[in-house]
Amino acid sequence: MHPDEAELWALIERRCLPDADAASIDALIWHRYGAERAIMYTDLSGFSRRSSEFGIIHFLEVIYESLRLFRPILASGGGRLVKTEADSLLVRFSTPSAALDAAFAMQRACVEFNLQRPPEEQVLLCVGLGYGPVLCIGDVDMYGEQVNAASKLGEDTARAGEILVSDAFRAAMTSREGVAYEPIPAQVPGSIRNFRVLGR
Repeated sequence: MHPDEAELWALIERRCLPDADAASIDALIWHRYGAERAIMYTDLSGFSRRSSEFGIIHFLEVIYESLRLFRPILASGGGRLVKTEADSLLVRFSTPSAALDAAFAMQRACVEFNLQRPPEEQVLLCVGLGYGPVLCIGDVDMYGEQVNAASKLGEDTARAGEILVSDAFRAAMTSREGVAYEPIPAQVPGSIRNFRVLGR
């Protein structure tokens, strides 16, 4: 276990005690781990169907190809890959602008990659973005409402090729030439109003 993670859970254990000063422990946790960050959560569309149809090794190959595409983009854009879960990535950025630029670059890379691949080998990317206060546990995990929002937008709501953002992310973004935001009806934990990014 990462030292930051071990320390966090030790504090949570203290918080569980009957006489714990929960407010003081919470303040300490936020002081040690809290930060304002942009969060990206990605998913690959059609994976359950494709892994059932083409097998688990094919599933792993497409994951490998997606990581090969995305890692250089994330590194050059200031993104920190926090963790991978099957075909999903959790990434943090210092600013919403950096996160959005990386999302655009990743979608463009997928389009170019897919031109040379049959449908079953294509990388079909779904992206959810959030922004706000989070607990950053070293480089191993993140917790917060906007992590939940980005996860639900990226994994459960976005379709292939889409970038969806929370209301907090949209509010934190300055206007960008060629970029617009279209409201979507979906509500997710941590974000009632959400948007589809158009342009770029």
